[in-house]
Amino acid sequence: MAEIRYALTLRTRAIAIITRVFTGQTLDVALDADRETHGRHGLVEELAIGTIRQGFGLASLVTPLLKRPFKAADQDIYALILMGFYQARFMDTPVPVAVSEAVATAAALGKPWARGVVNAVLRKALALALPESFSLQNHPAWLVARLKAAWPEAWPAILAANDRRAPLVLRVDTRRITRENYLETLAQAGYKATAHDLVPSAIVLALASLVQDLPGFREGQVSVQDAAAQCAAGLLAPEPGDTILDACAAPGGKTGHLFQMMPEAAITAVDRDPARVLRLRDTLARLGAAGRVEVLTLDLAQTALTGHFTRILLDAPCSATGVIRRHPDIKLRRREEDMAILCRLQSQLLDRLWQNLAPGGTMLYATCSILPEENDWQIEAFLSRTPDARSIALHFPVGRACRHGFQFLPGESDMDGFYYARLHKAP
Repeated sequence: MAEIRYALTLRTRAIAIITRVFTGQTLDVALDADRETHGRHGLVEELAIGTIRQGFGLASLVTPLLKRPFKAADQDIYALILMGFYQARFMDTPVPVAVSEAVATAAALGKPWARGVVNAVLRKALALALPESFSLQNHPAWLVARLKAAWPEAWPAILAANDRRAPLVLRVDTRRITRENYLETLAQAGYKATAHDLVPSAIVLALASLVQDLPGFREGQVSVQDAAAQCAAGLLAPEPGDTILDACAAPGGKTGHLFQMMPEAAITAVDRDPARVLRLRDTLARLGAAGRVEVLTLDLAQTALTGHFTRILLDAPCSATGVIRRHPDIKLRRREEDMAILCRLQSQLLDRLWQNLAPGGTMLYATCSILPEENDWQIEAFLSRTPDARSIALHFPVGRACRHGFQFLPGESDMDGFYYARLHKAP
């Protein structure tokens, strides 16, 4: 009996996470709230994250089966039906078990009236086969249309990559330990991992793990960072004596990498969100950079920064369409009307920060977007209105060279979707 109650508690926790996301909270915030209250649990996060990852497509099959939409107060029951659907179709749970557990969870949520609805709708849904076009249905139509236009040959692979779990990738502080030595340390501790084939500081873990328990994590030897994101510091190529601005720095992965690569440089890290600045400070403290990197809370789109920098990293706010496999709630939260706002903000930041770049300096423009209006088109427009700016060609063995920058698509070399453009200011 105690085991049954415990299992129901885990399921109600997962429902709470999904419902928070359905009602506007980010997945990261919802997960953090659950972890702070209950601690981490693999089944809770598999059910919650998996349901959200496949939720757009599951909803397209479930919604037509409802007599009427659920009220706002009953979104947890809608989430419960989708979770039962996910459990049976993607976790190989026998259909009778998935249905009975969902029905029991309805009562555990304090809504025994919903047991009949959950039973009926879920049985009808599970009688359906997932269509071959499920990945297509598992994305908002506006995004599919833009991906088809931008990547007429690659869009099916992009959708498929978005629907897969992203690997856990580590960045090794190669000034303190070689990647080969750290791989040996992982093996001795019982972790299976491989060196990334493109990025020399990156290691891919075979299985997701609690990063706090990894050897050397607390001491700053390794950090969690996708391989595509790890390219930023190398592309900015800091040198001794540089003054560096990381303009949208939180949560601090790229700032920390820059510090590890060139601790002799004077680095300033800026972010507009006070809560994210706290995470930035925590990251820098773990890496031994506290007090050695200047940290500012500032909205650079609204407030001019004084002084000049020899190198600027602008990891611009964007649609995050390149990291959907890592943040599946983006499919639920992002709207087509957001694009004009984001593109305008990117343009403002480019123009403002260019004034802070010293003559002869380098700016690296980066996004985790795969939409050209935020990437190469944005840089094209910037160059057309900025006479003292020129782009510098970038080359990688994987990905796609654009007119002004370089684009990684999701899943290429098991990386996230990322865009980079390196800009030089005339002396």
